[in-house]
Amino acid sequence: MAEPSTFRDRILPILTVILAILVIWHVFVVYLNAPFVRDQAARAGEEITFAEVVERTFAQERPVLPAPHQIVAELWDTTINKAVTSKRSLVYHAWITLSATLAGFAMGTILGIVLAIAIVHNRAMDRSLMPWVIASQTIPILAIAPMIIVVLNSIGISGLMPKALISTYLSFFPIVVGMVKGLRSPDILLLDLMHTYNASQTQTFWKLRWPASMPYLFTSLKVAIAISLVGAIVGELPTGAVAGLGARLLSGSYYGQTIQIWAALFMAAGLAALLVSIVGMAHTRVLARMGVKP
Repeated sequence: MAEPSTFRDRILPILTVILAILVIWHVFVVYLNAPFVRDQAARAGEEITFAEVVERTFAQERPVLPAPHQIVAELWDTTINKAVTSKRSLVYHAWITLSATLAGFAMGTILGIVLAIAIVHNRAMDRSLMPWVIASQTIPILAIAPMIIVVLNSIGISGLMPKALISTYLSFFPIVVGMVKGLRSPDILLLDLMHTYNASQTQTFWKLRWPASMPYLFTSLKVAIAISLVGAIVGELPTGAVAGLGARLLSGSYYGQTIQIWAALFMAAGLAALLVSIVGMAHTRVLARMGVKP
């Protein structure tokens, strides 16, 4: 049997996918930006070769699809070359969005765990509340976000809290579902064993149900923190916000700055990846403390 190889089994597949994405991306850069190049050449009465078309599609100021090097240059300029306190810095805007993300994620986590415990331990809550929890996610967030913003602004609540509440609305759902599954995951034989020990419901919860739910909880947290970031960005759009990644997307769409839009999207994706990685590391540490081998 062949020995496992980290490069062959993990790194090579990722590099292959990235290479395929870059190849397809470059093809579409030429395909989508070429009509504008040809139109400009026709207006100037200039005949250009295909090679010149390709060259110009990668150097447009406002391309339909920016080239990868243009996005990297924009990210470098707005993160390294700008002071973090500057309103043109993506780090500044990322922090504004991150603060709402973390606040909403914290509230969503607490709400999700509390609801899951209530659902598992109360049959009436299970039959009445769980359907409402599921039904709440059928409402598009783009429809409900403006209503939340407007209602809260009308009573004098603005800034961080409305965006955090939108993040809470999105992030609590995977935690509820995951924790309900996790708290119910112990085998019936283990529950009977706790009963033979004359364990109370509280002891059964802390010594059996809660430890058994940890893998489900952290898996849900990874989904929740990523979707919480999406909620914070969506919460910035209907307010005409001047700060945050959502504001960068909004201003980019107003002025046709596609490179700015894509840079903000990549910053949001990187931030989400970082947050999920942090939760993953916490997951590993908790399982190690519980004696689970990696």
